[in-house]
Amino acid sequence: QVQLVESGGGLVQAGDSLRLSCAASGRTFSNYAMGWFRQTPGKEREFVASINWSGNIKHYADFVKGRFTIARDNAKNTLYLQMNSLKAEDTAVYYCATERTPSRGSVQLLTVPDYWGQGTQVTVSS
Repeated sequence: QVQLVESGGGLVQAGDSLRLSCAASGRTFSNYAMGWFRQTPGKEREFVASINWSGNIKHYADFVKGRFTIARDNAKNTLYLQMNSLKAEDTAVYYCATERTPSRGSVQLLTVPDYWGQGTQVTVSS
């Protein structure tokens, strides 16, 4: 079965950086698009960034463009989210997600997240 395990969250100050990791297992990682989402209490989970199977196509939410970078290492079965210039409003639980159907060979980004990790807390103090 598909397993996604996030790590790298923590408490930082505004302007600091963090790198989140998502270790995937249970199937061939490189066959699937991946993505990051986040959620704060009382709000719906929102899209942050997605990446296609090879890592050459990426898409970001407007509120993280220029600050966050999504990347993947298919040899290590790991997804990353480099977060720079963090703001208090970036405080949330961050989740990685992936799709059920393989998209290897296509330009498809993550459209329907079928599998989720347990999340990692990011807290940014102002």
